[in-house]
Amino acid sequence: MKMRLLKTKLLCVLLTGLIPAIGFSQEIDPVLDMLIQKALEKNHGLNINRLEGEQARIDQKQAKAVFLPEITLNGSYTRLNDDITFDEDTQKLLMSTQKLLIKEAAGLPFNAAFPENVPLQPANNLQNKNILKSSVDLDWVLFSGFEATNARKAGKHKKASLNYAGEAQKDKLVLNLIETYNKLALVNASQEVLAASENQLRDQERFVKKAIENGLATPISRKKIELAQQQLEGKQLEFKQNKRLLIEVLHQITGENREVLRSLSPQLSAISSTGSAAEKRAEIHALEEAEKAASFKSKMEKSNFIPKLALKGHYEFLEDDLSLLDPQWYVGVGIKWNVFDGGKSVLKSKKAQLEAQKYQEQIKEAEEMISLSIVKAQMSYEAALQNTRIANKEIELAKATFEMLKKQHRNDLASISEVLDGLRDLESANFKLQESYFAQNKAATTLMHAKGILNY
Repeated sequence: MKMRLLKTKLLCVLLTGLIPAIGFSQEIDPVLDMLIQKALEKNHGLNINRLEGEQARIDQKQAKAVFLPEITLNGSYTRLNDDITFDEDTQKLLMSTQKLLIKEAAGLPFNAAFPENVPLQPANNLQNKNILKSSVDLDWVLFSGFEATNARKAGKHKKASLNYAGEAQKDKLVLNLIETYNKLALVNASQEVLAASENQLRDQERFVKKAIENGLATPISRKKIELAQQQLEGKQLEFKQNKRLLIEVLHQITGENREVLRSLSPQLSAISSTGSAAEKRAEIHALEEAEKAASFKSKMEKSNFIPKLALKGHYEFLEDDLSLLDPQWYVGVGIKWNVFDGGKSVLKSKKAQLEAQKYQEQIKEAEEMISLSIVKAQMSYEAALQNTRIANKEIELAKATFEMLKKQHRNDLASISEVLDGLRDLESANFKLQESYFAQNKAATTLMHAKGILNY
């Protein structure tokens, strides 16, 4: 019941969750496609790459945010030990001036006595000792000397480089998963070969048993068959262990349930087409974008010497506690020009230029290595095709030879050893055919990866 539910779950995933990718994925079976999707979701390296790409995107936004105004609300309370006032001489001067102004307004002569019934206003404090302030500040960069612009472009290309690096990681992960999946298919095919050999041995065992009963064979013949059966069981045990290990590897890569993986029955099938024209690999794209990012970083460092323009504004919400010298608001435009910084910006710019040159050399090296890998992969694929043709011919010969030896043995014209040798030759030829399919599949996927057309 449990296995039935697992298979139903797997079928539902295949029917509802799969969207075939372009190119290579159209040629693979849906189960492998599902495993690849799960592996891409689970892989820690790809998840880390996505997070780094998100960091680069945020850096790009931060560079762009330089041109957005910054608005800050401020509030504070301060108590001084005493009010700040004018000195005594200044206060006397202000009082005398006030008397003169009052006499002038009243039409009294300059030398006339000041009327005693007229009150005088004492001079205001420069600053009261209790200070409560609430204000807003505005800082707005109007021109950054292209520093922020170049930083934004550098972040943009860095993000693109990380994306392409992630695509290169995906290709390697897909290659590894396909090879592991095909190894599982090879184990299954090998077990089928061993099952066929087991049936042949049972047939020979029945014949030898009757021959011994009729005095036409000796017990030695039965011993030889029993030895062959033991050797066959050893091979079966080896393939079972290999299958168990491959299931664990697939579980680790994809996170899929082991029971589901054990229920899979992958089949080896040769890929008939590997595409024609090669495309630019993701590795090259990643290096090109990294080179552009380094170039813009160099320009950003050079921009440090270009004048920068900013606007500054301030407004006080509370007027009562302002000093006599404090304005309620002000707006200003300022310029900042870094004329000399000890050569730091020049050195940083030069370092970024060298980084860009390093990426240029890496691009050339990668292009040469990719070109060579395409040639090697093409040769391997052609050799695998030829080995498959040879293996098919070997099977035809081994099969005909085995059938002939069986007939001769039944007519007492060949020994049981010769029959068992013929069976081993047939078994070996079948193994070679399955291994040639595996090699052909691996060579084809490697060639497509080298050409940059293993798209996922």
